[in-house]
Amino acid sequence: MQPKPPSNPGRRKFLIAATSIVGAGAVIGAAIPFLAAFNPSERAKAAGAPAKVDISKLGKGEMMIVEWRGIPIYIIRHTEQSLLILNRNLSRLSDPHSEENQQPDYAKNPNRSIREDVVVLEAVCTHLSCAPKFYPESGTTNFDSDWQGGFFCPCHGSKFDLIGRVYSGVPAPTNLSIPPHYYESEHVLVIGEDGEIT
Repeated sequence: MQPKPPSNPGRRKFLIAATSIVGAGAVIGAAIPFLAAFNPSERAKAAGAPAKVDISKLGKGEMMIVEWRGIPIYIIRHTEQSLLILNRNLSRLSDPHSEENQQPDYAKNPNRSIREDVVVLEAVCTHLSCAPKFYPESGTTNFDSDWQGGFFCPCHGSKFDLIGRVYSGVPAPTNLSIPPHYYESEHVLVIGEDGEIT
């Protein structure tokens, strides 16, 4: 029978301490990805972020489309003619004075906009969320004999004027919504935040 080796309490303490440190490191290493999953991804952050748009090249009578939070946004610059006829056919509109709460306070005016010459609209029909098509020219069309310019939804025939007010007697119940927005400068529009009106 061999004699028992002498006990080494220092070695035992070292092994316990080393094992504890390695175990704690493993727990922390496993927890980091789990906790990181609770942070929104860069894509998710960008999806909720405001969209900055340069409108310097947007001509009169033209429309541009941008995206904010996955929603297409129409930005339209009026012509002198479209501003003159904008409120000519109010009797044909379902909500001509935009009494439904579909726009920020700063867009509760006859043009539904901060600037008289530019309107910003969510490009989503309030009936079943189709994208209305832009028909800026006034005159006779296959969907209206006295068209004043605006938007026609090809899905179910809803009609909206140039500032997104819905016509009476169409499937869409309300006007097109106006997203929060402001002008950072004369040519830079920020969509997705309310800002100081200049």
